[in-house]
Amino acid sequence: MFWTLTPEALGARLACGPDGLTVAEAGRRLERHGPNRDAEARVDGAARAVLRRMGEPLALILTAAGLVTVLTGDWAGGAIIIAILMLSIGLDTIQEGQALRAAEALRRSVALKAEVRRDGAFRVVPVDEVVPGDVIRVRAGDIVPADALVLASFGLTAGQAALTGEPYPVEKRPGLVAATSPAEAVNALFRGSVAQSGEAIALVAATGRDTLFGAAAASLSEEAEPSPFQRDLRDLGLLIARLTLVLVVGVIAVRVAFGRPVVESMLFAVALAVGLTPELLPMITTVTLARGALRMARRKVIVKRLAGIHDLGEMTVLCTDKTGTLTSAEITLAKSLDPAGATAARPARLGAVAAALGGDRGPLDAALTDASPQAATGWRLVGQRPFDYAERVGSVLAEGPEGRLLIVKGAPEAVLARCKARRDGEGIGALGEPERAGILARVHGLAEEGLRSIAVASGTGSETALVFEGLCAFADPPKPGAAAALAALAAAGVRVKILSGDDPVMVRRLAGLVGLAADRVLSGPEVAGLSDEALAVQVRAVDVYGRLSPDQKVRIVRALQAGGEVVGFLGDGINDAPGLRHADIGLSVAGASGVAQEAADMILLAPDLAVAADGVAEGRRTSVNILKYIRMGASSNFGNMLSMALAAAFLPFLPMLPMQILLNNLLYDLSELGIPFDRVEPDGTAHPQAWDRGALLRFAAVMGPLSSLFDGLTFGVLLLGFGAGPEVFRTAWFLESMATQILVIVVIRTHGRPWRDRPGAALAASSLAALTVALALPFTPLAGWLGFTAPPPAILAAVAAITAAYLAAAEAVKPWAMGRWAMGRWAMGRSCASADPRA
Repeated sequence: MFWTLTPEALGARLACGPDGLTVAEAGRRLERHGPNRDAEARVDGAARAVLRRMGEPLALILTAAGLVTVLTGDWAGGAIIIAILMLSIGLDTIQEGQALRAAEALRRSVALKAEVRRDGAFRVVPVDEVVPGDVIRVRAGDIVPADALVLASFGLTAGQAALTGEPYPVEKRPGLVAATSPAEAVNALFRGSVAQSGEAIALVAATGRDTLFGAAAASLSEEAEPSPFQRDLRDLGLLIARLTLVLVVGVIAVRVAFGRPVVESMLFAVALAVGLTPELLPMITTVTLARGALRMARRKVIVKRLAGIHDLGEMTVLCTDKTGTLTSAEITLAKSLDPAGATAARPARLGAVAAALGGDRGPLDAALTDASPQAATGWRLVGQRPFDYAERVGSVLAEGPEGRLLIVKGAPEAVLARCKARRDGEGIGALGEPERAGILARVHGLAEEGLRSIAVASGTGSETALVFEGLCAFADPPKPGAAAALAALAAAGVRVKILSGDDPVMVRRLAGLVGLAADRVLSGPEVAGLSDEALAVQVRAVDVYGRLSPDQKVRIVRALQAGGEVVGFLGDGINDAPGLRHADIGLSVAGASGVAQEAADMILLAPDLAVAADGVAEGRRTSVNILKYIRMGASSNFGNMLSMALAAAFLPFLPMLPMQILLNNLLYDLSELGIPFDRVEPDGTAHPQAWDRGALLRFAAVMGPLSSLFDGLTFGVLLLGFGAGPEVFRTAWFLESMATQILVIVVIRTHGRPWRDRPGAALAASSLAALTVALALPFTPLAGWLGFTAPPPAILAAVAAITAAYLAAAEAVKPWAMGRWAMGRWAMGRSCASADPRA
């Protein structure tokens, strides 16, 4: 914290003086410290990125399944599996490189040239060549090239909202500061901030990645942690791999032990392994996410990372910045008060006259003229004294309806010191010590409300004998609809936390305005004093934070993640970039800095933050449909493959030929092509959606064996009741397997009754089409080639009865399989949607 040092102490640390460096010394320091720019973002080439994705468990399983399918003679099926996998990997690879573009946006937003003192004279050099120890000059309109300590200031103000969250321009002046927060360092300039007025001379303390700005850039070049969606896919892949290995090894071992042919057993086991593989999962997820992106675009949300839609559906906590997200960063006049504290138009009107005639269009003056656009009508400027940052006042001499009038405005303490009287209604009253104390107490009270005040006074002559007219109080108000949007998020089970770099008092006031509990506010210095373990405890209860640095925002995000939360981050400034990067889902808004938009996964185009709540609902809808495919596959595939494995161990013939197994799996997958377009119950979007592996295993453990039970019934009816031979047995079981797998989709896709919550048209069409093909195959010329034969009518009737009984049983056990017990966990704020019957 260089701003806590005196210029002499900082100069001693940097081994330099107030006259700057020589050209030779600057060259040596450039070699030692490196260029004044951010580290290049490391990004893999396309080939390496593809190989990395191919190493994921699910990708390895699908690759093996495709190769095995080809080796068993099904070239078309194998090619389809590989093509689907490569399409999914290709889409992901194209989206890679966002971190590099974000870091590049950071570099583009910084000054290209800087004015430095070298060999005793100021000269312009490329910003890359600025080094620690340089003395720089910054003028109005310049972008500050490095972090520096102010040596001299001539009315310099800097806009650093994107860095610290402070919406008001900050006056910069030399002096010693003990505060540890950058937002309170009035004696420091920070790289990336913009000089709005005046001029300053400063000593460079840090450059490049060592600056506050550089820390944000460095976080964007780091390799991101796997997102919740990526972790879910990896866990699913590992689970499938384990089940497949156990099943394959078990089948081969049992069949060999019973003296069955080894080659035949291996081919059958491999076909079972392929049957367990969710070949269409990449395509289902890609199509579902792409459709979700289109629907979100209609809701004014631009999706940059498709998987982010699923992550948004899992989000349990949303951390949001204040300035530019909850507020518009546009200062407005909140109150105009007379000396007694009553509402009065005169202070604001006189302030607007001074602002309009004085030509200073800072944000406070702009707010005054916007509030009273006609105030200066009939007035003309006679003379002016620009705002003096040392004395903290400015004045205009104007002539108009009240004659010649001197109007002074500025810091309340400075203006009061020049006043001898106060406005008292239509007359003039005394201004003694009690009145002065009351006015200053009122200023303090306004500050506690999060309002910044200026004082207005008038006179006819000297600036030292003025009449105090009153106070003008300003606010950075919340955006329209912000409170309603945050309430909608809270109602949807998403807890909202404000993480701001602004003054905690301002943040507390905003929290109250948008309906968040702000009985306790943690400041940056308080966060800095907490260990990671202590912070993890505090974040559970505290929802409002102020004076945070970018790295402290990241600490809070990580503390929430360590507690099992899926964290979203909504921000618009440079100081939000690290939080956007490390959160599970990064959101920015229209009008945000290019850095924030590049770092975000999604951008909300409409200023109304209600689109965030809409986006959450859409993310959950998408997640629900992906979970449907996972749940259906977990039950049907697992049940049927288990039945085949058990039958193959004890039957004297294969219960289904390898080609028939692959055909069964392909037709079932095709039946689910309509899932991305399926309807979702309203309750399905009411809570965060997450893949709960335990709930998924529970579902498979109930529905899979249920399917196997009815398969066993089919085996008994066919063998004992009809004495079916191998071809009739395989055909009849193929028909029963396809009918139960496809028709049960209608049952398990919803928690409600299937006749009340019917599937969407696309899912109904794909399911019926696949079922029609499956039922027709044994009666077509392809039957002999596929190993089928037309079963007699009695067997067909038995298969139909067994199918109907299975569907009734599935509907009966469905509530227990979906886990009604999980509902209580929502009250504790946990995200376990796949165990939620409403998913």
